[in-house]
Amino acid sequence: MSSATQLERSSASVYPSTPNPAIAASQPTPEQIERLAIASEFAHQIWQNKTTSCQTFLRSYPLDTTLTNQHIDDLIQDYTLNEDYEVADEAGVMSGLRRLRMLLMMRWIWQDALGLTTIEQLTDELSEFADGCIVFAKNYTYEQLVKRYGQPTFIDAQGQRQIDDMAIMAMGKLGAKELNLSSDIDLIFIHQAYGETDGDKAKGTKCIDNKRFMNRLGQGIIKLLDTNTADGFVFRVDMRLRPWGDGSDLAIHLAALEKYFANHGRAWERFAWLKAREVSRIDKDFAEQLDELIKPFVFRYYVDFSAFAALREMKSLIQNQVAQREDLDNIKLGAGGIRDIEFVVQAFQLIYGGRQPQLQVKSCLQTLQALHELEYLDAQTYEDLEGAYRFLRRLEHGIQAIHDQQTQRLPSDDKWRHNLAITLGFNNWTALLDVLNAHRDNVSVPFERMVTERQSPSILPEDETEEEPFTEQLAQLEALLSPENVERLQVFWSSKMVANLSDEAKERLDDAYPVIVHALLTQAAKAHLVNTAVPRLITLLEAICRRSIYLVMIAENPNATVSLIPMLSASPWIASELAQYPVLLDTFLQQRYRHLPDKVELRDILRQLLLRVEPDDEEELLSVLRLFKKSQVLAVAASDVIAERPIMQVSDSLTFIAEVVLEAALERAFASLVKRHGYPIGHNGDPVTEADCGFAIIGYGKLGGLELSYSSDLDLVFLHQIKEQAMSTGEKSVSGMKFAARLAQKLMTYLNTQTRDGRAYEIDMRLRPSGNAGMMVVSSHAFETYQRDKAWAWEHQALVRARAICGDRRAMTRFNDIRRDILMMPRTLEEVRVEVTSMRIKMQTHLGSDKWAQQSGKFNLKQDAGGIVDIEFMAQFAVLAYAHEYPDLTKWPDNVRIFETLASLGIWPQQTCDDLTMAYLRIRAATHQLALSEQTLSVDESLWHETRILVQAQWQHLMGVATSSMSDNMPSREDEDS
Repeated sequence: MSSATQLERSSASVYPSTPNPAIAASQPTPEQIERLAIASEFAHQIWQNKTTSCQTFLRSYPLDTTLTNQHIDDLIQDYTLNEDYEVADEAGVMSGLRRLRMLLMMRWIWQDALGLTTIEQLTDELSEFADGCIVFAKNYTYEQLVKRYGQPTFIDAQGQRQIDDMAIMAMGKLGAKELNLSSDIDLIFIHQAYGETDGDKAKGTKCIDNKRFMNRLGQGIIKLLDTNTADGFVFRVDMRLRPWGDGSDLAIHLAALEKYFANHGRAWERFAWLKAREVSRIDKDFAEQLDELIKPFVFRYYVDFSAFAALREMKSLIQNQVAQREDLDNIKLGAGGIRDIEFVVQAFQLIYGGRQPQLQVKSCLQTLQALHELEYLDAQTYEDLEGAYRFLRRLEHGIQAIHDQQTQRLPSDDKWRHNLAITLGFNNWTALLDVLNAHRDNVSVPFERMVTERQSPSILPEDETEEEPFTEQLAQLEALLSPENVERLQVFWSSKMVANLSDEAKERLDDAYPVIVHALLTQAAKAHLVNTAVPRLITLLEAICRRSIYLVMIAENPNATVSLIPMLSASPWIASELAQYPVLLDTFLQQRYRHLPDKVELRDILRQLLLRVEPDDEEELLSVLRLFKKSQVLAVAASDVIAERPIMQVSDSLTFIAEVVLEAALERAFASLVKRHGYPIGHNGDPVTEADCGFAIIGYGKLGGLELSYSSDLDLVFLHQIKEQAMSTGEKSVSGMKFAARLAQKLMTYLNTQTRDGRAYEIDMRLRPSGNAGMMVVSSHAFETYQRDKAWAWEHQALVRARAICGDRRAMTRFNDIRRDILMMPRTLEEVRVEVTSMRIKMQTHLGSDKWAQQSGKFNLKQDAGGIVDIEFMAQFAVLAYAHEYPDLTKWPDNVRIFETLASLGIWPQQTCDDLTMAYLRIRAATHQLALSEQTLSVDESLWHETRILVQAQWQHLMGVATSSMSDNMPSREDEDS
């Protein structure tokens, strides 16, 4: 049988996707009792020794049912009462909890053996039982201690006395709600602050400090759960994960924990705290304080490459332990076992969890799914790891069920090997081992790939076996650099900034510098490129040295860093973005520019990022929108420079990014206002919905024409189809007009506000009806009326390059109809020619090159005669002049497809349209490169003479007049808003 066939069979037989209630009734059959005997000596003995009580228990909680949280809480309460239905004494409580545990274990093992449960259901019920026992033990012990010492108290920051509480953090499997059949529970006790109890000798209570009270509370909890009596135990309690470990106080207060995290917290502890979960039901304020303390310790705000060194150590330790043990029988600690899967998952969480909130979950299976959705794991690796995890956890339960032992070692006894194979649905032990080994092999591949040894860049010829000493590389670099750059590097290394770095930051800089030198030397054949890059590289280093995590990124990615040098040389804009927002280094060093996502992919990426942004957390929302935009735009720029993407593909990608940001901003802004004011009333008299919100965003100019560049602002117009006088449906209702206005304002805030991550986009609203004097948002009807009765000719020109971007489908459709109708209005050829040419002359006069620039041989690619605006105006002229005869001209807002339509309809000659298209694309490509180089659009005219003459000739031919012969007679508002 092949491994693939074995794994397919194992996934079907080991754990069903859903329980099968047809297998069990309220009382077990003889065949089912035999099945229990095969699966577990421990559980079968419970059945034999306590048959009557087991039968009674299963009548109330049959094998084919699920235990809810309420069921478990009720059971704990019932089994800790005495004959008078009051809470029993300590001995009675301990006995009751242990008897309940035996009955539940028998039931869980039986369900497992019969295939009546899933891994999620079983581990969840086990974890809920542990949670319930912990909560009961805490409350029970607390009441006993309060009777002796009074309540623990502390003075808060406002000088008020408060009751001190203790949070119980579940770590490991319990923290992730993945408890297995015979697992111990890892706990950490945390209380709020220094203080003392309010004991009063007169009332028979003694005053002690909170530290002693909390330690005794912890001791009482452990005693109730962990002590092994004649009835067994409830849970083995392990406290070794607490700060300072064994020998320290059982409980630590918040301030001490914060200090410990800051000064002593180690990488392996971050692993442990990944799964930390508070289980003792403390109040909201205390829980928030804990979360604010733990989250930044575990997850870094930026991608955490500093974790790599620690992860390597841990991986090496795991590998060494496996090699020393040579223990193939341990399914947890052996090669390809449960620990290897958890290591892969948790390594991704530590590195990327700070910037990917979807990874901040406890469950291994849920994290695996998130890693796949975020494309950190490909489909095959995800299926391999998930399948292996499910199989190994099921096998672990089968092993532990035999004797109720906390072990992950395969049984050595032939009888129990055979029984275990039968329980898991295999014919024999060999068949089980074949599937186990196939899963182990599947786990070993991603485990070996994870945090491999740091890449060792080599600049030596292939026939040399040793890398050149770093001193020789430095000498080579000095010979390559100009004297000015040699001096710049010396000034950097001797600067106060470097001298004042922390020891850790200096060490990271020392680690990164050989990688940087290597990257520079790889470009040795292009000395000019290297010398251009070095000043920008130094600026980048100055920006990241104090946030030295980015130095680790460079050190960990030497081969990707090689591509950084030509990038810095080619684009000061990219260099500036990286220096200002070093978080973008992650995007570049992961070489995400190799694949430019389409709009659907971009939408999904942003959706994933926004999943964990709370509805009211506008600060985080703004941060996510900005970093998404910047990282995606940087990927496009890198792709443009390195992969030399076609200009149309680059502009499409930049436009898609803006569209996706606008969609998300509108969705969030609308949801925020609905939460406060309810839904506004649409034109049809019904409240609008999320799908059709009554509001649409219209893009003009480069956004409308799918022609965005790197520094383009967004020309927007907002339309609504909401009843302006009708009140919204919420308790704090507002008029439809006010709702629409607030929605527009909130959108502007989301997009335009400057934060530490910059702003998403510069927004220009001057193309709205009546320009700066107009309302920020108008109804579709008001927009149509304005366009028909009041708009200037140049506003109809602008409408050619307008497009509905997102929002209410009906409002978008209405805009498209208005746009088509306005553009198809009958106009004489001469009328359009005069209006368009006059507007062109006005723009050239105000925005084109001055006489000095012209005399110096400079040519403004955008505004001067023969530039890109001439081409755009010719396209707009054609649409306004001919659309009433050729409606297809209104279909597209971009110049290239307008020219294609003109040629296909025979309005203009094919050669004319091809010449204008090629000139347009060439100039646009140049403007993109100039933007990346942070240069103006004034270029050497001699390099563009041929293109310029072509465009001017077409203008003369198509418009019938040279630009220099037209008079300057445009109205003032056009001057303002052009």
